[in-house]
Amino acid sequence: MLILSIFMAAQVGSGQLPPAQPIPPPDFQTANVLTPVHQLLGTFEAGNSAAMLGLVYPEGRVTATGERASGSGLRQMSWSEFAQRVNPDSRFQETISDPAVEIDGDAAMVWAPFVVRINGKVSNCGFDHFDLVRDNGAWKIMNLTFSSRVADCPAE
Repeated sequence: MLILSIFMAAQVGSGQLPPAQPIPPPDFQTANVLTPVHQLLGTFEAGNSAAMLGLVYPEGRVTATGERASGSGLRQMSWSEFAQRVNPDSRFQETISDPAVEIDGDAAMVWAPFVVRINGKVSNCGFDHFDLVRDNGAWKIMNLTFSSRVADCPAE
């Protein structure tokens, strides 16, 4: 016992770290669901409506709730209608953080806080809710519903 105590004291005093805990394996299913979400946000920034429509079901819906600079309320449109608003000159950037992903078979949802910047300046923020469907092995976004506010948004 004395030898073990001396050995333990030597380990602590030597500055060596305890053995690392194993890292869990990557969750490829979650990454596969998030891929079209991140790609969609990239198409917004690029102003590429054709690429955007390749990631979604055009019959799906975009639903906005809450505040925005021009008023408040509930606004809905199809992805095809939304695509008409995507503009390469808009300098629009939307980022999400800390997404929660739930998957059951070929249905999934992503819930994440977002921040929108226009010309680098925070415009609005809220939460995105994407629902996705896997068809022929590929995840596509069916609908996007989001809350929106112009106050109390993160600066960065």
